[in-house]
Amino acid sequence: MARQERAIRTRESILEAMASLFIEVGYEAATIAALVERTGLTRGALYFHFPTKEAMARGVLARAVTREGILPQTYKLQEWVDLGLLLAHRLPREPMLRAAVQLSVDPKARSLFGTRWPDWIDVGQDLLEEAKERGELQPHAVPAEIARLAVGAWTGVQLVTEALPDGLGLSEEIARLYQLILPNVASIGVLAKLDTSPYRGARLLEAEEYSA
Repeated sequence: MARQERAIRTRESILEAMASLFIEVGYEAATIAALVERTGLTRGALYFHFPTKEAMARGVLARAVTREGILPQTYKLQEWVDLGLLLAHRLPREPMLRAAVQLSVDPKARSLFGTRWPDWIDVGQDLLEEAKERGELQPHAVPAEIARLAVGAWTGVQLVTEALPDGLGLSEEIARLYQLILPNVASIGVLAKLDTSPYRGARLLEAEEYSA
């Protein structure tokens, strides 16, 4: 059991180190030699866990889609909003998530591995369809369309925010995005009860840690 736990920790540390390299230099320029230097592990130890750099990239992408921190809410539409606000809070703080987004927009990596955007769309669509069934969406709102366009808009906001020198916070910008989207899709009675605060992601994680 101790050996298994040690192997899991080693595997995790390799992924975190490679994620940092992907962020710093991009997929193409990230090398096994740099990873050896960063982790202090031998090539043999690295290859025991991941036979190729491609396998490491797939390992990073596999961590991209997560509902960690999403707590049951009165409204499914709130859970959908929470999904985006939590990711906005976590992404600047978690290299694994940042690297997954970077791999998704890197042309070379995307041609090799695809992206996890379809998975994010599916997660969002499931929540929006439940919201629709409960009457939380306006009659014209189509869950599949909202989920698809929201993922595209979220990704665009993240990329632009990261590139601008104005010091804009991702949580603040994503909160504004939802404040623009929701009046067009949420039913009037539900809209007024949704929390789109940029601080909501941090509060949800704190609540999850407290309950744990």
